[in-house]
Amino acid sequence: MSIVKTVTPVSHDLGDFTVRRAVPSKECRMVGPFVFVDQFGPAELDLGRGMDVRPHPHINLATVTWLFDGAIDHRDSLGTYSTIRPGTVNLMTAGSGIVHSERSPQAERAKGPSLYGMQTWLALPDGREEIDPAFEAVSDLPWIDGDGARAQVIMGELWGERAQTTCYADTIYAEILLQEGGSIPIDPEADERAVMLVGGDAAIDGAALELYALTVLKPGDAMTLTSRYGGRVMLLGGEAFTSKRHVWWNFVSSDRERIEQAKEDWREQRFARVPGDGAEWIPLPDGAPKTVSYP
Repeated sequence: MSIVKTVTPVSHDLGDFTVRRAVPSKECRMVGPFVFVDQFGPAELDLGRGMDVRPHPHINLATVTWLFDGAIDHRDSLGTYSTIRPGTVNLMTAGSGIVHSERSPQAERAKGPSLYGMQTWLALPDGREEIDPAFEAVSDLPWIDGDGARAQVIMGELWGERAQTTCYADTIYAEILLQEGGSIPIDPEADERAVMLVGGDAAIDGAALELYALTVLKPGDAMTLTSRYGGRVMLLGGEAFTSKRHVWWNFVSSDRERIEQAKEDWREQRFARVPGDGAEWIPLPDGAPKTVSYP
């Protein structure tokens, strides 16, 4: 059997759009270095509306934003300003600490924004959790053409092509577009792998994938992804971590005390501010928070 388990995400209805969270969950804490997997949309927001994720902090992780449709303005405490669009991966390395905001651009609000994409977090490996914060946007990503399928390598090496995106641990991440009757092999080399059907239909070795569910694949097996009518699938994974990661709100660390320090630092406003977006921020939650805060 090619499938180890299927994780049905928890859906959060935010009024204008839905966010589906598969990781972390009781069924799946990590897939390779991926410690957080959210899928959002597709959605068409009303004129004048938009996504407004106010400034908030992260530590000991890297966030990866990938869009299928729409645009998001990213600002962070390094002074970065970047408009995220389809085809460009935005990798923000929190390391010792960073603050960022994510908002719909004004031009998008004027026409009614589209929102459809993925937000994932990568745990930083042991010995590198406290590296300096950094940001990169990579657009020159390789495409692979298969039998009625195209795939774009976002991170790591797949199908003999490597993305230029920085990897702190062995990581694979790709978007696969299947035409009607299309197929593509799934490389077996990664320690841990999973696929998520985010549109249309697809099957792995003949087993149909559930829309928006995270399907964890058996390690070491070569498999084939197919589609009857056409579909969009995300492939993700990488090296298995041997040390546990703790997740509280927007903080990830192998050390619980480090998370407690980050909580205190955010409460006391010791983190750096976001230039151009410093008038408001998300306060530290009381009690048990959601893993991440949305507006």
